[in-house]
Amino acid sequence: MNISYPILKRSQFNTGYAFFIGLVLVFLSFDIFAQTDTNVRNSVQSSAKANQQLSDIQQAINQQKLTLLSTNVEISDLEQQLKTDDIAIGKIARNLANTSSSLTKTRQKLDQLSSEKKQLALAKKQQEQILAKQLRAAYSTGHHDYIKLILNQEKPSNVQRTITHYQYLNAARIEEIKAFKSTITQLNDVSAQYQQQAEQLTQLTQTQSQQKQLLELSKTKQKQTLKALNTKALTEQQKLAKLEREESALVALLKKMAAAAQKVENLVGLSTLKRQLTWPVKGRIRHSFGSSKQGYLKWKGVFLSAPIGRQVKTIHNGTILFSDWLKGYGLVLVVDHGDGYMSLYGHNQALLKAVGDRVEAGEPIALVGQSGGQANSGLYFEIRHTGIAVNPKLWCK
Repeated sequence: MNISYPILKRSQFNTGYAFFIGLVLVFLSFDIFAQTDTNVRNSVQSSAKANQQLSDIQQAINQQKLTLLSTNVEISDLEQQLKTDDIAIGKIARNLANTSSSLTKTRQKLDQLSSEKKQLALAKKQQEQILAKQLRAAYSTGHHDYIKLILNQEKPSNVQRTITHYQYLNAARIEEIKAFKSTITQLNDVSAQYQQQAEQLTQLTQTQSQQKQLLELSKTKQKQTLKALNTKALTEQQKLAKLEREESALVALLKKMAAAAQKVENLVGLSTLKRQLTWPVKGRIRHSFGSSKQGYLKWKGVFLSAPIGRQVKTIHNGTILFSDWLKGYGLVLVVDHGDGYMSLYGHNQALLKAVGDRVEAGEPIALVGQSGGQANSGLYFEIRHTGIAVNPKLWCK
C-alpha cells in the first residue's frame, strides 16, 4: 500500500516558516523585555540604596563633627576651669602658709609673755611675803617702837636720817607693789589679746583647710573628666601637637624673659657653680632630662616627685621674672640668675614670690603641687642658658 504525502508548494512553505520564526521572535522579545525591566528595577534600587548609604555616612560625619566640636568646647572649658582652680588653690595655700607663720610668731610671743608672767608672779609673791613679814613685825612691836627709836637717837642728824630712811623704804615698797600690779595687769590684758588672736588664726586656718579640701576634691573630679575627654577626643598625634604648642609657648615666654633679663644687673650667672647647687626640692627624679616625653619630644628639664605643700627653694640668687599660670605647666616661677642663666619651677601649688622680687639661694619661692593638669604631685624644674635647656644634673648635687 502506497502512502502519499501532500506536497506543499514553495510559496506555502516559505509562508509557514516565516510564521514560525515570527512566533519564536515574539516569545524571545517577551523574555528580553522582562529581563531588561528587572535589570532596570535592580539598578534603580541599587542606586537608591547607595544614595541612602551616602546620606547616612554624611549625616554620621556631620554628627561626629558636632560631637567633636562639642567635646573640644568642653575640653577648653575644663582647661579654663583647671586654671581657675589652680590659681584659687594657690591663693589658699599661700594664705595658709602666711597664717602658719603668723601662728608660730603668736605662739612664741605667748610663750614669752607666759614666762615673764611667771617671773613677775614669783617676784610678786616674794615681795608679798617680805611685806607681810614687815607688817607683822611692825604690828607686834607697835608704833611706839618707831617713836622710841627716834627718841633714842643721840644726835639730831641721826633722827632725821632715820625718819628719811623709813619714809624711803615705805615709799619704795608702795611704788614697787604698784609697778608689779600694773605690769601683771598689762600682761594679762596682752596675753588675753594674743590668745584671742591665736584662736582667730586657728579658726582661719581650719576654714582655709576646709576650702582647700573642697577645691582639691573639685579639682580631682575635674581632672578625671578632663582625662576622660582627652582619651576620647585626642589621638596620639593630637596629643603630640598639644605638647608642641605648650612647649612653643614656654620657649616664647623664656625668650621674652631673656630679653627682660638683660636689664637686670649685679647677677653673675651659674657658669662657675657646676655640681655646687642644691636641688630646689627634695624628691625622686621621675623624668630625667632628655628622656622621651611624647613622640619625638624630649624632657627639657626634670620632674621631681614630692608631696604637695613642700617648700620649693631657688637654686641661687636672682630676680623673679615670671610668676603666673602657664598652660601645660600650671603655676610657674622663672628666676633670672644673670649672664643668660634662668631657672624654671612648674606645677606649683602656690607661688610665694612676685615679679621683681629679689631672692637669695635657698629661699622658699613656691610650694610643691600638681597644677596645670599634672597627674602626680611634684616639681618640674629647668635650667636654661641663653634660652637653651641644659641638664640640671650638671649643676645640682
